[in-house]
Amino acid sequence: MILDEYNEFCRALPATTYVVQWGGSHVWKVGGKVFAIGGLEGSELAVTFKVSGISFEILKELPGLRPAPYLASRGMLWIQHYAKPGLADDELKDYIRQSHLIVSQGLSKKKQAELGLIPRPAGHRKS
Repeated sequence: MILDEYNEFCRALPATTYVVQWGGSHVWKVGGKVFAIGGLEGSELAVTFKVSGISFEILKELPGLRPAPYLASRGMLWIQHYAKPGLADDELKDYIRQSHLIVSQGLSKKKQAELGLIPRPAGHRKS
């Protein structure tokens, strides 16, 4: 995957926002919370994403993947795909999609409803 494909994929996920920060990183958020960070490491795309505990234990051992610098050292379950062989593009997209879901589910129910990620409660009107 190249940087443009990464950005296009993240843009297509529900209720996302995008910002370039932290020295040129392409940061994708849902509800103001980061779910993916992409950037170039040399000529390779490096993508950092949130994972479940089980996925973290499996992925951290694979070639081209590592616990995400800074985030994982603080006890957070984030993996960085940084080199080949790493993950196939379809697998990487699945993990980014899962990261979006994990972060979305961590938002309040009210915020999830405001973003259209869950149905609004019956009788609730949009202001």
